[in-house]
Amino acid sequence: MFFVAIFGVIAHKLPVDEGVSILFPCLFDNLIMNFGGTKMIKTPYLLFLGDAPDQLSAKVAQGIKDWRPEYAVGQYRMEGCNADMGVADMNLQEAREAGAHTLVIGVANRGGIISPSWKTVLIEALKEGFDLASGLHNLLNDEEDLVSVAKEYGRQLHDVRIPSTDYPIASGIKRKGLRCLAVGTDCSVGKMYTAMALDKEMRASGMKSTFRATGQTGILITGDGVPLDAVIADFMAGSIEWLTPDNDDDHWDLIEGQGSLFHISYSGVTMALIHGGQPDALILCHEPTREHMRGLPDYKLRSLEELRVLALGLAQMANANCKVVGVSVNTQHLNEAEAKAYIEQIEQEMALPTTDPFRFGASKLVSALAAYEA
Repeated sequence: MFFVAIFGVIAHKLPVDEGVSILFPCLFDNLIMNFGGTKMIKTPYLLFLGDAPDQLSAKVAQGIKDWRPEYAVGQYRMEGCNADMGVADMNLQEAREAGAHTLVIGVANRGGIISPSWKTVLIEALKEGFDLASGLHNLLNDEEDLVSVAKEYGRQLHDVRIPSTDYPIASGIKRKGLRCLAVGTDCSVGKMYTAMALDKEMRASGMKSTFRATGQTGILITGDGVPLDAVIADFMAGSIEWLTPDNDDDHWDLIEGQGSLFHISYSGVTMALIHGGQPDALILCHEPTREHMRGLPDYKLRSLEELRVLALGLAQMANANCKVVGVSVNTQHLNEAEAKAYIEQIEQEMALPTTDPFRFGASKLVSALAAYEA
């Protein structure tokens, strides 16, 4: 069974003490598996930032750098790139000499498109001996020029955003174990970071927990998960039931949130997570410096209180015992004094434990989950 877990086929069903991706990261020092378990994605990586217009557009690269820094040999930036991971800038030859095996497209642009301006670099990378990995909707294996060059040079094209399982339609049957879902006032506000920070601290304290990846970045970091926004709509909620099966009564599945109930473009995936995940606990996530929804300048950012009312009402349709247990604030654009003051303000206004779990630790939120009673 342990061998199978390494190969990502049934890792989501194993007890927490047999989990692979976070508890035993040493197993992934030389390679990780994509979630389908069919091809090896070789590490370490060269993070391709392309011409990302801002830091948030390179959130895939940021997640890998923050949670698996040992995988990030360097970054490749094109002219006009305004993102910077704080690792060495390298050309392809320098990255190969430094030991990089795979060029990972670290950009998450609107629509998930492989930009024509990237093609020269991607083709040259294949010729230099790199495999390519991507979580974009626009698949590497649908690009004839990339497929041709990869075949000629014996390289691999890894598309993370391809569902590998025939997921069921959701049944709504309550499962054993506990589940926590991060939901946001907007997309890209720190829902994955919240779940991963919780999982790290819960494991360190001896609690049973598993991070459940539902997007390209989480899958690239952990080697397992469901690419939710690539699942056919009728099966999205069922895929989350599949991802979070029966477990020990005191085990927490920490489900990576996606989209936002308020976001016109991406609300559907959030609904699938709420109903398929049947969360016992919700953590509200917020980035306080935004004036409007990301990519939607005509839509004003909604409040945490509005999120609490809407998300809890929808969650209690699938699990009447669901509770909002805390708030996670992404304070990356605030200095430390501003961040602490804002967290204190929200804690008073919402009467909920509040922190930036990546910056200040997740202990408040972990304590809230430890104290949870249905």
